[in-house]
Amino acid sequence: MPIRIQNDLPAKEILENENIFVMDEDRAVHQDIRPLKVVILNVMPLKEETELQLLRLLSNSPLQTDVTFLTMKSHVSVNTSASHLNKFYVYFDEIKNHKFDGLIITGAPVEQIEFEEVDYWQELCEIMEWSKTNVTSTFHICWGAQAGLYYHFGLKKKMLDKKLSGIYRHRVMKRREPLVRGFDDEFYAPHSRYTEVSAEDIHNCPDLKVLAESDEAGVFLCMAGDGRQIFVTGHPEYDRYTLDYEYKRDTARNLNPDIPVNYYPDNNPENKPLLLWRSHSMNLYSNWLNYYVYQVTPYEL
Repeated sequence: MPIRIQNDLPAKEILENENIFVMDEDRAVHQDIRPLKVVILNVMPLKEETELQLLRLLSNSPLQTDVTFLTMKSHVSVNTSASHLNKFYVYFDEIKNHKFDGLIITGAPVEQIEFEEVDYWQELCEIMEWSKTNVTSTFHICWGAQAGLYYHFGLKKKMLDKKLSGIYRHRVMKRREPLVRGFDDEFYAPHSRYTEVSAEDIHNCPDLKVLAESDEAGVFLCMAGDGRQIFVTGHPEYDRYTLDYEYKRDTARNLNPDIPVNYYPDNNPENKPLLLWRSHSMNLYSNWLNYYVYQVTPYEL
């Protein structure tokens, strides 16, 4: 799919070098079609890395998508330059009177903090409430999924005994659901978190449908029955070296992390990690855009 982004977004050159069709603003205005409008609320600390990961996955579709990056006014980012944020991001006040086909809410490294103690929690609640009427489908990732399950359905998170980190095997639970169309019976996906929403709580919520689950990592994929809200507890957007960076960062901080599960060949951090999840991750995003956004969104937003 041609992704429409700002002409000078740093991720643009990297994506083009990967042979991904990126359409700049100049070319997009000459196409007589209505692109899907997707807003990405990026609350990850390394925003440029997350931009690249998500745009790479959103590219796997013939649908043209116009991407807007959203940041929090109530939080000061210390890992991304102010110039980058000022140039490529908007605040919620600037878009709250608009409607969008899709919304992605990323994870954030704040899962060990109570939701109400996160400095931008009230602003996030306002955005999640706004999404009910202004967005066709919202895609929540990792902590974003935990926050969405808590806000919309009252499901609480709980601390794990230790950080869940690695590549875990999952099984598809409801094959007829379009979101997992084309998936194998079992597939791999990355997880990196200290907390979880228990599988029992999710299964017992009558408004939620579980689509994929792992014996080790719990529920991976669930959604509200109509697909307006989709929750992914892992990080399918991670690239090959993201867990490697996190592991070596935590090691340098003397946090004594466990080696990520099923990640390094021979469990040796000196070996190049195997990329085992890319095809299913692309399939997941493509299915979301096609079946839960494009097929149901109104032509006139």
